[in-house]
Amino acid sequence: MVPIYKYSAETARYENELTDYRESKRWNIKCKEAIEEAIRTHFDGMHLAHKTVITGADNAIVYCVNNKFTLLQKSIFERRYENAVFADFNTIKDMSATQFVDDILIDGYGAGILLCGYNFRFGKGAMWSALDLREYLESRGVWVRILEHLDYKGEPISSTRIRNALLSGEIGDANAMLGYNFTYENTVVKGDERGRKIGFPTANQSFPDGLTVPKYGVYESRAEIDGKLYKSFTNIGIRPSWRVEEPLSETHIFGFDGDLYGKTVRIELVRYIREEMAFSSLDELKEQLINDKSSIV
Repeated sequence: MVPIYKYSAETARYENELTDYRESKRWNIKCKEAIEEAIRTHFDGMHLAHKTVITGADNAIVYCVNNKFTLLQKSIFERRYENAVFADFNTIKDMSATQFVDDILIDGYGAGILLCGYNFRFGKGAMWSALDLREYLESRGVWVRILEHLDYKGEPISSTRIRNALLSGEIGDANAMLGYNFTYENTVVKGDERGRKIGFPTANQSFPDGLTVPKYGVYESRAEIDGKLYKSFTNIGIRPSWRVEEPLSETHIFGFDGDLYGKTVRIELVRYIREEMAFSSLDELKEQLINDKSSIV
């Protein structure tokens, strides 16, 4: 389970401190700035520990550095966090820590409050820590809040742990650390319609560039079509019986009968059911798909 009580306590402490700060004279001065807060994160995609950084920041710029988006597509992130700013890493990678703070955070965004994680490092060669940042900025009248790590099953949540869980098929653990179901979206493309012939049509999608491809196998999933969620199951992999060269997502959607070719469909992975299998015939495949579906309905 996600450590809700620890998370809630941390959130409450932050919100109380933020309220006190906003009532102070220094907050009143900084409130005149167009951008009140800047939040920094080395960014692979939002997970539960990142969310503790932005909790309570109602009027914030989420400043994302070294944007790899291995855990959440940029297109999905942008819809969820409209105030996100994506840094050009090549532009800032050789900046000294003081140059980055002065030119980007203060002069560029007028930061009055800045939040970051306990293990945050920045500047060329990762020369500064979160403590260095706080010492430098608070001498200039900018309040810095350093948040402690958030644990899951006794260890800090990190992008690396989440990626490892995805690659191991531990989708429940990955989703718990993300704070939402692992999600991706792409255009539905035409396949060979083998599934349709046996009563299991699928929405076929390639994986977005850079996104972590979970362990091959069959997952219980949810498919969002035109704003509506449908139960589904998804095969991820290269199909040992009818092999493809690149990993493919093939989703059978319960209770949907329509043309999805050319449409963008969002898929959420809920539970790992089984590994990919080779089948000697379409009848054998159909029997297995019936079993897979019965484990969900």
